[in-house]
Parts: sequence; C-alpha cells; structure tokens
Amino acid sequence: MAKGKTVVNQDECKGCGLCVESCPPKGMELSSELNHYGVHPARQNADVCTGCGICYFVCPEPGAITVYKMETPKSELQITEVAHEATV
Repeated sequence: MAKGKTVVNQDECKGCGLCVESCPPKGMELSSELNHYGVHPARQNADVCTGCGICYFVCPEPGAITVYKMETPKSELQITEVAHEATV
C-alpha cells in the first residue's frame, strides 16, 4: 500500500529524469507524451510511493514536483504497537 503520492506539474517539468533515476521504489517514469517544452515530463507510474521526497529534492525545477505523505491513523498505530508488544 502506498504511503505517499507524487504530483508532477507537467508544464514545469523539463524531462531531465533525475527523479526517475533517484526514486527508491522505482515509481516514476518519463511520460510518452510531450509537454509544451517538447520533452517527456516525469509522472508517477505505480502506486508504490513512500512519500520520501527524494524526487522533490533532486528536481532542479522549483515547483515541478509536489510530494504528499499520508498520515497513519492513530488507531492503526496503536494496533501495531500492541501487536508488537504481544510478540516481544
């Protein structure tokens, strides 16, 4: 299950591919379509985003990538902690 979501502004992306190469779960790719610059912009290709933000930090174009990280509900966190304590 994905813990994050990456949104690429297709109009700002220059298609350098740094985000594609640096994505740990390999959830980014260059689109087959061209943007207004005539390049293949990046996009999220799989539901494997962890929300780590590496793609955001390596992107040389300000505003091209936005990363959203999902919060874990407290009830889910508490269940995990209780399950962990029971196995110890």
